[in-house]
Amino acid sequence: MALFGNEEIHRRELRNIFGRCWVFLAHESEIPANGDYVVRKIGEDKFVVVRDEQGAINVLFDACRHRGVQVCRADSGNTSHFRCPYHGWTYNTKGDLVGAPLWKNAFGGMPKEDNGLSKAAKVETKHGLIFATLDPSAPPLEEYLGGMGWYLDLVFGLNEHGVEVLGPPQRFVIDANWKSGADNFSGDDYHLGTLHRSVWEIGAFPVPFRENMMGYHIHAAPGHSLSFSMAPTEDEPGPKFFGYPEHLVETFNTSRISEHQLDVARRSRVFVGNVFPNFSILALPMTEDGAHHAPTGVLTIRTWQPHGPGQVEVWNWFCAYKNMTPDQKDRAYKAGLGTFSMGGSFEMDDTEPWITVGRTGRSVAAELLDFKLNYQMGQPGIGIAKRVEDWVGPGVVYWSRYEEGVQRNLFRFYSDMMRAPAGVWPKSSIEP
Repeated sequence: MALFGNEEIHRRELRNIFGRCWVFLAHESEIPANGDYVVRKIGEDKFVVVRDEQGAINVLFDACRHRGVQVCRADSGNTSHFRCPYHGWTYNTKGDLVGAPLWKNAFGGMPKEDNGLSKAAKVETKHGLIFATLDPSAPPLEEYLGGMGWYLDLVFGLNEHGVEVLGPPQRFVIDANWKSGADNFSGDDYHLGTLHRSVWEIGAFPVPFRENMMGYHIHAAPGHSLSFSMAPTEDEPGPKFFGYPEHLVETFNTSRISEHQLDVARRSRVFVGNVFPNFSILALPMTEDGAHHAPTGVLTIRTWQPHGPGQVEVWNWFCAYKNMTPDQKDRAYKAGLGTFSMGGSFEMDDTEPWITVGRTGRSVAAELLDFKLNYQMGQPGIGIAKRVEDWVGPGVVYWSRYEEGVQRNLFRFYSDMMRAPAGVWPKSSIEP
């Protein structure tokens, strides 16, 4: 239980989890032009994600090499250089030191090339999603994602034109631990009928609760988990393609994904998943204002940014496929705002329980009573979940969504990373 509130554990997470794993930072559509930049975080440290003059993406530690002063003072913008406000050291968009006031008198003879901004060890993209790691020993992004890459292809590669973000991210702080969000989006579907009952009562979600619980839980790769609400066959009534209307999907070029992936997308009502440690994806059908409008597909991505062990800042983006019409994008954005946003119905429901989880994690009583959490749902002999051997995609797969192996997968890899020595990547399992 101390995982959700202990300061010492949190400091270790910043080094062993956020200091080593691949972390999502931004989407390429946020920095389309050379010189565009956004400021993001790896753990609790600020980095500038910038497209340089050649169009390459750099992830620069936001600290001047002279005295460590923050060099970028805006959250986003376009620039040709970054200038430290303290002594004027100036860097280009590659992070190279290009000058400082009275250079010859102050630093003549000192090599500029040795004093550029520090950079993330590795930067890679997938479907426009920008990831970085501080660990030079980290595996390539595709290897790190493992089977999760197949499912990201299924969502973000459904349309050859790709996706774009609809404006800057919403940001709001919850007095909770970051792992509560990652745990929830790994596939905690069981809470829906209790905590989010009002969403069904007002008609905002078009699939009945019990029917929505039919689908698959997938341990896609160590730490990476996801959940599908899925119709048994494509002939079943109800939403398909995560709620995007058939006439819109017919305009998509789906040539970038396989027939198996297309079949899964066609039968999918909901996709929810978490890329370890703190990047979550959700695609589902929602309405703008309850039962008054037909549902539309909503695609949201988010990160759970730690602020100490007792706070998390949620960064929340709404996305749309690029060839959707302005009206379709507007409807998707409004439906997302009403449900998964700072004032959304789902968000307000989730916040209060997560706050009390952190409170319990910091409590003296939990420590003295050796209080332990229960993650047994779906284990052999418990519940109705059954392992599926003939699933078309990668990972360890269970039917139905009454299963908590997806969260056990999250915390198993978390535990392995917390114990792993520097430079060594654990050989983790996705078995239940």
